[in-house]
Amino acid sequence: MTTAETRIHRTIATEIGAAPGQVAAAVGLLDEGATVPFVARYRKEVTGGLDDTQLRLLADRLAYLREMEARRATILNSIKEQGKLTDALARAIAGAETKAALEDIYLPFKPKRRTKAMIARENGLEPLLRAILDDRAADPQALAAGYLSEAVPTEKDALAGARDILVEDLAENAALLGRLRDFMRAEAVIAARVVPGKEEAGAKFSDYFDHREKWADIPAHRALAILRASREEVVTIEIAPDAETGVPRAIGMIAAEIGISGEGPGDAWLREAAGWTWRVKLSLSMYMDLLGELRRRAHEEAIQVFARNLKDLLLAAPAGPRPTLGLDPGIRTGVKAAVVDATGKLVETATLYPFQPKNDLRGAQAAIVEMIRRHGVELVAIGNGTASRETERLVADTLGLLPAGFARPTRVVVSEAGASVYSASELAAREFPDLDVSLRGAVSIARRLQDPLAELVKIEPKSIGVGQYQHDVDQRRLAQTLEAVVEDAVNAVGVDLNTASAPLLAHVAGLGPRLAEAIVAHRDAAGAFASRKALLDVAGLGPKAFEQAAGFLRIRDGAEPLDASSVHPEAYGVARRIVAACGRDLRQIMGNGAALKGLRAEDFVDDTFGLPTVRDILAELEKPGRDPRPSFKTAAFADGVEDIKDLKPGMLLEGTVTNVAAFGAFVDIGVHQDGLVHVSQLADRFVKDPHEVVKAGDVVKVRVVEVDIPRKRIGLSMRKDGGGGQKKPATGPATRNGPAQRGKKPRAEAPAQGALGAALRAAMTRKE
Repeated sequence: MTTAETRIHRTIATEIGAAPGQVAAAVGLLDEGATVPFVARYRKEVTGGLDDTQLRLLADRLAYLREMEARRATILNSIKEQGKLTDALARAIAGAETKAALEDIYLPFKPKRRTKAMIARENGLEPLLRAILDDRAADPQALAAGYLSEAVPTEKDALAGARDILVEDLAENAALLGRLRDFMRAEAVIAARVVPGKEEAGAKFSDYFDHREKWADIPAHRALAILRASREEVVTIEIAPDAETGVPRAIGMIAAEIGISGEGPGDAWLREAAGWTWRVKLSLSMYMDLLGELRRRAHEEAIQVFARNLKDLLLAAPAGPRPTLGLDPGIRTGVKAAVVDATGKLVETATLYPFQPKNDLRGAQAAIVEMIRRHGVELVAIGNGTASRETERLVADTLGLLPAGFARPTRVVVSEAGASVYSASELAAREFPDLDVSLRGAVSIARRLQDPLAELVKIEPKSIGVGQYQHDVDQRRLAQTLEAVVEDAVNAVGVDLNTASAPLLAHVAGLGPRLAEAIVAHRDAAGAFASRKALLDVAGLGPKAFEQAAGFLRIRDGAEPLDASSVHPEAYGVARRIVAACGRDLRQIMGNGAALKGLRAEDFVDDTFGLPTVRDILAELEKPGRDPRPSFKTAAFADGVEDIKDLKPGMLLEGTVTNVAAFGAFVDIGVHQDGLVHVSQLADRFVKDPHEVVKAGDVVKVRVVEVDIPRKRIGLSMRKDGGGGQKKPATGPATRNGPAQRGKKPRAEAPAQGALGAALRAAMTRKE
């Protein structure tokens, strides 16, 4: 193993709380093509039990640190080729812990365009600077007189050239840059000021028209709001230390690097040059560095918020394989209806016109009743967009028309976020080539109630709309993170090999889109897979892909009972030894916890499978194919509360958490726009992170605290005192992206203003 790899393993081990040996083992597996879900589940002995969160961080940091090591080698070679590499410089390069530190060291040796300092050196002015530095008692202007030439006609020109050389030397001093950067991180203030004349056009950013805050303390959502306001040229941004106390300290650090200690004429000139260096060069350099750091920090936090929300949404409780009627509400264009059977197969569609202008209420009700009767519908999924509550009331009234003794379906309001994206996608066109785009949305709404994970994987994660400022952040990094979330969720639940769609199979460890399509094509041609082993008959699917994927694929009611479990085929021998120890048939053992009692995992450990794997097998035999998702539960919206105008402070309502941000949680209470439970209102205790209390999909009880009808802002509380003892909310915006509404572009987030704090009053609502 190289020195660079050892250094990488040691660094990652510290960051994820593991031993370097664990990291080295995991890196080896990943380099061989193993996936994170496979390593986390089936290679615990090798990695010492690293979980998927640690492994994701490991993989992420591994890529960054390997890039840094490659850059370290490039810099070393470049300086060596220039003939300027010293032992001290080599040690400094080897000791640099960040890309920024590496680039600081490389600055003096980096090929650059012709600079003022280069010109000054060409004009013979470097000896003048050395003379000033060496003799502080001498008058710099008198010294400059000896360096005049045709290119340097005056003493002023000579001193300006000497200063240019000094400024460049200081701006390329890695030690000074490091100290200044640390100073700025601790002391800098970020200030935003409105651009004159932009007050009206940028009113949504009014909280930042005159805003100052410590750079180190600004939360991500506020930083993103200010960055957006700056990008839209509503405000200007400054990142600098305090003018009265901080700037003199920064200049003092530069002066100390020069070595100014006396009061001679040379010291005075150098002191002025130090101030010039800060004002003209280093203050701008520090501004750019800290702005970049702030942007990266805010982006990363926003991406992690999105990732947590997406995970919660993907792992939301499935209603299960039950015939479902999906309704995509609409007024003028009608309510689109689609019935899917228990397997998700589309069996009927219709367009209903119960509202204006047609007002065919009776016809719509008759159609709904007939679809329920004809297909044995058990669930009615209603999209939460425009006309959602009107459609829900229509369904409630219609269900009342069903004959006595007829089982009434359960009606559920479902998030339709991303449904329009799916409807217009190539995937939907292939799945339903003859179906109108608008009706495809109704199918998606029905299926996502049956199994949110199976349906939502068909939609690009960014389009699901559970993030904050998602359109502002690094899109490559966002996509990479969200894809990892989807992969982990799919593999945590497991996939039915004989019913799963290609988009769902594509996220199974080791497969991907090409193999997923091949599996479906093979299934369509040859029929259902009889066993996991039959996967090897799929064209292009070799032993490595089989190893990675097999444990996450399920075959129900097959010849091999273990194929329905998460026990990997490579460990079937261990499982059979456990069954043999019980003296019963495998099918009698699976799901029978009592039959497994008294067995010691240690008794089944061998040279290949250690204690963690044996314990996992025992747990799986006790509850085979268990689904980690919660049981299905729905929120009951209050009758008569269908519009924001129906809300009154003090009302106690039930709703569903649709999005969780750093500043609080958004809750759908059935009035077409979500209310905000500010972080200070989530519990009767201090809450630092809203995810400690709620997650997307949770059904919660909330009390209405504030209603701002003109702004369409709803303030909610989950505190037992109803919000009476509200903590002071943090200033700044509480914003969120609404979902991709069908026929509408996602609405831009706006910064905030108002009584539950800036966060509440700027909160973007989910529905128009």
